[in-house]
This record gives sequence, C-alpha cells and structure tokens, in this order.
Amino acid sequence: METPVQRKEVTYAQLLQRAVWILGQRDHGTEELREKLRLAVARKSLRETTTQFWVAEETLESVMQWCVEQGYLNDERFCQQFIQQRSRRGYGPQRISQDLQRKQIPSSIAQDALRHTDVDWQQCAQEVAEKKAGRHWPTSYPEKAKLQRYLYSRGFQSEDIRAVFENISS
Repeated sequence: METPVQRKEVTYAQLLQRAVWILGQRDHGTEELREKLRLAVARKSLRETTTQFWVAEETLESVMQWCVEQGYLNDERFCQQFIQQRSRRGYGPQRISQDLQRKQIPSSIAQDALRHTDVDWQQCAQEVAEKKAGRHWPTSYPEKAKLQRYLYSRGFQSEDIRAVFENISS
C-alpha cells in the first residue's frame, strides 16, 4: 500500500538560509541564484519519498529582494569578479560576454562592466599565445593561422590578436 504524498511549501527562513549559503560560496548573478534555489527545492523533493516540496514565487522574490537589499546579491559586482576570473584563465572579452549572457546577466550591465574593467586584453592575448606556442613561435602561415584561430576561439578581438602578431614579428 502506497503512502500518500504530502505537498509542503518551503518556508521563507529555509529558502533564505539556502540562499545565504549559496552566496557564501561565491558571488552569483540574480537569475543564476534564482535557478539554484528552485533546483535546491526540487532536489529536496526528490530526496523525500513522502513529501513533495514547492516554493511560492512570492517567497522566492522576497528572498531575492532581501539578498539585494543586504548587498549579498549584486549583478555589477558579480560581473567584475567574473571578468577578472575568466581573464586570468585566458579568455577574451567576446567569450566572457557570451558566458555572462548564458548566466542571464543583462547585456547593458555586462557591456558596461567589460568597458570599465582594468584588464589589458592585448597583454592577456599575448600571454595566452605564448603559453600555447611555447618556445617555438609560429613562422609559417599555417602555424600563424592555427594560433590566430586559437585566440579567436578564446574570445579575443582582432585588434588584440593583431597586436600579438606584431609583437611576434618585432
């Protein structure tokens, strides 16, 4: 005989506790946090066999609002940190912009953050090229084209790539 499944709403306090824990790990964008909270509730329902948990939109929105008001959730700060982190990993502005778009950061915030960052994209592209090429700088056209395609795939812009090849030849 199967036991009936109860439906139980996740409380504001439970959801807030989870949100603060998630934001304590690292900064998140607004939509990314909203999705993670929904997934946390869904996973909780999967773990429980007798209870199905759900969250009201009003509860979710009030938790999100509280996080913004307390300064725990800030899309501009998230963008700046994300840009710094991804540039250190060797990604260019176009790739970072796409990644921010995937995280549902409004394009106006992302573009503003990219414009006002202190990352030297030419230097970053130079370092990525040096790491990729190693000791042997490309001399033939096919080798140069291969390195150029690699830099494009990492999200660097043409003027940054052009500067790398000007530094190679000089």
